[in-house]
Amino acid sequence: MRIALFGASGATGKLLTERCLAAGYTVTALLRTPASFSYRDRVQTVEGNAFDPKAIEATLSGADAVLSALGARSLKKEDVLERAIPLIVAAMERNGPKRIVALGSAGAEPTSLDKQAAWRRWFVQKIVYNTFLKYPVASQIAQYKALSASTLDWTMPMPPMLMNVDGRGLDKLRIDRDALPRGASRISRVDVADFMMQQLTRSDYSRSGVYISW
Repeated sequence: MRIALFGASGATGKLLTERCLAAGYTVTALLRTPASFSYRDRVQTVEGNAFDPKAIEATLSGADAVLSALGARSLKKEDVLERAIPLIVAAMERNGPKRIVALGSAGAEPTSLDKQAAWRRWFVQKIVYNTFLKYPVASQIAQYKALSASTLDWTMPMPPMLMNVDGRGLDKLRIDRDALPRGASRISRVDVADFMMQQLTRSDYSRSGVYISW
């Protein structure tokens, strides 16, 4: 399988790169500085950024599916997803491929906290989503809307806080299409990457977001 990978240089993106290569997939990664990417000799690289339509088209050329680990790298207003995802979606709708698995977050939908205790709903919504993570959450909402409005075969995993620790395995995950599982607060980045890889070739959550957590 030929994979177009966006956000390859980030923590989750590197895990996805590793897993694609281990699976024998051919990877084309869009990178600002290919020379600094640790897997540069094992993947095809396109130099540029996800705000450049030509670089996006070059990355997508010949791909069978797309993995995106794009997202905010700080708490500031970066508008990465607001700017990049519509361009990626438009290029995919024009020339393909049609399948994309894009990393999201638990705050992307207004129903995300429906299964939490009342006190937790208030705290997470008012303090975390509306204040501390105001801009990253806004970006994830924009990504969800752009994918939902598209004609693509998309899946957007929506985890809570990502941890840089060992994974527990896909069989240990709590998965819910409607809302974040009760009491869920964290998950390993490793498990998220494994789930994204699994969804590349499955249609369990086609054209939907899906909450995943420990």
